[in-house]
Amino acid sequence: MFKPVLIILGFLFTITSSMAMEDKFKFDDPKQTALFLELTKVLRCPKCQNQNIADSDAMIAVDLKRKVHELVKKGQTKQQVVDFMKQRYGDFVFYEPPVNSMTIWLWLLPLFFVVGTLSWIVRSRKKSVPQIDNSQLKKAQEILEREE
Repeated sequence: MFKPVLIILGFLFTITSSMAMEDKFKFDDPKQTALFLELTKVLRCPKCQNQNIADSDAMIAVDLKRKVHELVKKGQTKQQVVDFMKQRYGDFVFYEPPVNSMTIWLWLLPLFFVVGTLSWIVRSRKKSVPQIDNSQLKKAQEILEREE
């Protein structure tokens, strides 16, 4: 008796969760839908910081999705929407920051890290290799010959 009730409840929860996933932003043109989905994946949520607005449930992300929907419905291109968002929220809102004097460290810091790490590895390996001179080699050779 208890098992069928659980199965029915599980089924009902599945149905309600799938109904909650229904798309709230509708477009007449499939190209606009694709553009909207692409834009929501490349625009960052200002509150969440490491999440795009497609994955975020923060109020600001919902507002940004609404604005993107409105701009795409008006027929604006991807670049126009991105420029609008950058103008309003700064370069941070776009996952691909431009290379300028403020963001150059974002591009160069990983390079400096890799070069620094590789040079440290090379220097530490050179120090760990023992240097053997000819007199030590002769002594080792004599010991080996005595044992044979």
